[in-house]
Amino acid sequence: MNGTVATGFEAVREAFAHNFEALGERGAAVVVHRDGHKVVDLWAGTRDVSGGAPWERGTAQIMRSATKGVAAAALLLLHQRGELDLDAPVGAYWPEFKEHGKEHVRVRDVLAHRAGVPALDRPLTPAEAADPDTGAAAVAAQAPAQAPAWEPGTDHGYHAQTYSWLTGELVRRVTGRTVGAWIAEHIAAPVGADLWVGLPDAEAHRAGLVGPVEPPAAPGGLRTRPKRNVADAYTDPDSLTRRAFGAIHPAPDENDPAYRAAELPASNGVATAEGLSRFYASLIGEVDGGARLFTPATVEAARAEASSGADRVLVVPTRFGLGYMLHGVASPLLGPGSFGHPGRGGALGFADPESGIAFGYVTNGQQKGVTADPRAQALVRAVRSALAA
Repeated sequence: MNGTVATGFEAVREAFAHNFEALGERGAAVVVHRDGHKVVDLWAGTRDVSGGAPWERGTAQIMRSATKGVAAAALLLLHQRGELDLDAPVGAYWPEFKEHGKEHVRVRDVLAHRAGVPALDRPLTPAEAADPDTGAAAVAAQAPAQAPAWEPGTDHGYHAQTYSWLTGELVRRVTGRTVGAWIAEHIAAPVGADLWVGLPDAEAHRAGLVGPVEPPAAPGGLRTRPKRNVADAYTDPDSLTRRAFGAIHPAPDENDPAYRAAELPASNGVATAEGLSRFYASLIGEVDGGARLFTPATVEAARAEASSGADRVLVVPTRFGLGYMLHGVASPLLGPGSFGHPGRGGALGFADPESGIAFGYVTNGQQKGVTADPRAQALVRAVRSALAA
């Protein structure tokens, strides 16, 4: 194991070591900031899931849906600057989107997963998904009633893949720039975060290779199993769950440089653990050597509950603010005021304004869980215990 922990945060180092010993970790890093200062900075294992070269300081990994928190920040910053009205219809910025009964979908509905278009009638190939024009056109042409989904704004369901084109096209329509380019200039650069939506060729050497790993066996040798209704939702090819996660088909090769270079803010951001933690630290305060991004009012908007209850896609109760998952059963964070986003299979980033904590965890081993990876949760519990000591 490499890195350091501040006095009082030794429990995080112990939990991180235990992840490798008992929870199937192959290579990972975790960074925690408190009041903008780094108090945990740990990395271990190999940069590639299959072994090989060691994980180094600055190794980056694809973080799947943890990218959604960065995409949400782009829209909220545009709102904070007076360039985007959260209560305006999406069609006010993107006229083509108004087709098929979507004329009343508001920008805040997109952020809160209430837009009613979590799936596409015809999935996009990885090449089509990477083309912002094709992705945006597919979402604009989608009729919610054909999903089947729900009347936009009346309920919520996780927009696993379509969130890319919904948020990306709004940024492009408002700013004239692609979402990845805007994030690079207005989020990553001022914060000093090693974080990209659309990995540049010059940084590609820093990214390790990800892959699936089996979850650990529970005591007694048994593997934990999801509830029957959840398992059925993920295995039924006609379910809204499968169709939402399968809006790109066949599944892209996440180690393909072309895929990593695409700008898909729902799923393919690449970051270091420090970059992810610095990003969240910058949302709630000043961070060492970097700017504060959110005003207090924007923080409150981000974490005010906008959706809660049974999720039409994830088939478990979820809570969302504006673009961020909130602390709850499906995705436990540090405490009731925390906001952030997990990535399917492992990654997690969040901020907790009350404690001043920002957290970033990335891994190369993708387990089957969607919102509450046991390795990330062990680290969160360790942070909580450190604060309580």
